[in-house]
Amino acid sequence: MATPLIIAQQILSAITNSAGDSLLSVSQTNATTNGTSAVSVPTPTAMPTDLASLLTFLFSFSALRDWFKLIVIGSVFETARRLVFHFYYKLINSIFITARFQEDDNSYSWMMIWLSKQPAWTEARDVEISTHSFGLSDYEDREGLEGEDEPMSLASGGRKVAFLPSISSTYTIWYKNRWMRVTRTEKQTGYYGKAEETLEICILAWDRRVLNQLLLEAKKEYMSAKEQSISIYVSDVSNNWRHVASRPKRPLHSIVLDPGIKDLLIDDATDFLQSKNWYSVRGIPFRRGYLLYGAPGSGKTSIIHSLAGELGLDVYVISLSRAGLDDNALSGLISELPQKCIALMEDIDAAFTQTLNRDEEPTPPVPGGPPAPPSSKISLSGLLNALDGVGAQEGRILFATTNKYSSLDPALCRPGRMDIHIEFKLASKYQAAELYRRFYMPDAEEESEKGSVDSGYASISDEKEKDLIALDDTSSEASEPSTPAKTSPPPLEVPVFIGGSHRFRAPKLSREQIDDFATQFSEAIPEREFSMASLQGYLMMYKIRPADAAKEAGEWVARERADKAAKLAALEAAESKKAAAKQQVASKPQEIPAPAEVKVEKTAESS
Repeated sequence: MATPLIIAQQILSAITNSAGDSLLSVSQTNATTNGTSAVSVPTPTAMPTDLASLLTFLFSFSALRDWFKLIVIGSVFETARRLVFHFYYKLINSIFITARFQEDDNSYSWMMIWLSKQPAWTEARDVEISTHSFGLSDYEDREGLEGEDEPMSLASGGRKVAFLPSISSTYTIWYKNRWMRVTRTEKQTGYYGKAEETLEICILAWDRRVLNQLLLEAKKEYMSAKEQSISIYVSDVSNNWRHVASRPKRPLHSIVLDPGIKDLLIDDATDFLQSKNWYSVRGIPFRRGYLLYGAPGSGKTSIIHSLAGELGLDVYVISLSRAGLDDNALSGLISELPQKCIALMEDIDAAFTQTLNRDEEPTPPVPGGPPAPPSSKISLSGLLNALDGVGAQEGRILFATTNKYSSLDPALCRPGRMDIHIEFKLASKYQAAELYRRFYMPDAEEESEKGSVDSGYASISDEKEKDLIALDDTSSEASEPSTPAKTSPPPLEVPVFIGGSHRFRAPKLSREQIDDFATQFSEAIPEREFSMASLQGYLMMYKIRPADAAKEAGEWVARERADKAAKLAALEAAESKKAAAKQQVASKPQEIPAPAEVKVEKTAESS
């Protein structure tokens, strides 16, 4: 195979020969035309064909020599520059440790909490003032403004300000006698996109373990502040998980359910989280699903909140009815769940306009009625594949709630997707009595003390027996302090309200009295007729009047029954009226239009 040099030499030789022949023929033609004698024509100089001659020929031009010198000198300088910067960055990277934190990552919140507590920000001249809690509902131990009193802090919602690094500013602080540079930048992700922040930290240190120590310290500080709360995450329009709120942990004993339900849930979930190796050895996907169904207000969401705090897991809410969520987005969201978390799908049946049971026929549209609302983009097959498909995340605990258990497809309820099904019924007499005790008893750590003002409880002693109200005295006057009688004109308008005012102190009750009131309250509540939410709403009206709450429970039940009967009667009347209107429309004879008269004109020939 010919080399490129040989090919170039052949091309140059051909060009030289053709140019010489053309010049010679032109000269001969001119001589013949003019009729002159032959004149000696100089032979053109041949072009160099070898590389050395070619270079000599090219360098004979001064312009090319100058350009070549510039290229060589520039190449030398560029190479030197790159070598210098290469060794410079290598030296910098060997003595400096640089870390970057994105705003949508949890580590960003760790570092911002840690930075806000550094004393260096109190002397900085360019800072950002923020009341952001960075995912901590009880993050109130930061320094407040100088001269700010506690009432002012409470009036502003209980949040204190924090000093943070400003955007596009660089700060220098010291960490364990090491120089550290902090830079916070902001970048627009799109034309209409949200600006994303990045925190950059540069530490002067040879050992990289300094960065690990900093991250561990920031994480421990964040987790210690988060110890009494759980984080709630939801999906945004970009199908990414975003932290939206933190909620205080709810004690498990504050949830009143039928006996055995709480123990079943906590024992099964705890055993699951500790059985990862058992699942792996047997080749079983490390997932667990719970289906909670029953009447509204029976405590399904409350027990999930309490269980998350008991297990120390965050809650990721999956809203199947969110706009823009389809099968692919749902599968991506579930695959991006952390290994240990609670995935919550509330009202899983309400996310679809049609039933989630493939065996049932879809409801036909009402003739003449409004068009059906647009159906969810989530299909049943897409939901099933997202729950236990190839890309489904392992290690998570799935909770699904529904009020219509019969509308769910058997494929959705099978083991592997929903392993345990628990029914939540309306309140029983046992639950009513326990709710009353929990409502008016103080916290466990305060039982040995005098009790809170609103608890309705106080530990008894011999010298304070006279402060206890009698069991047979259930009048509301015991809740109010005695005032001297005086004559006053009657008010022009008497306010009507239900419940008690916080101006009055709750009566002091013993444990025996509360038990008796709880029994009286539970006897007035019918079995499985009211939800726990409605009973709690009733007790909230008597927050500091426990005696009245037990005494007037029967009257409240009668009023609720009357209201339900009135609503049911109104609903039946509306349904009967609608049915009568439909029947009248159906029985009305339809007018059939008469056929149009056709006139036949006789032509001249037929006539």
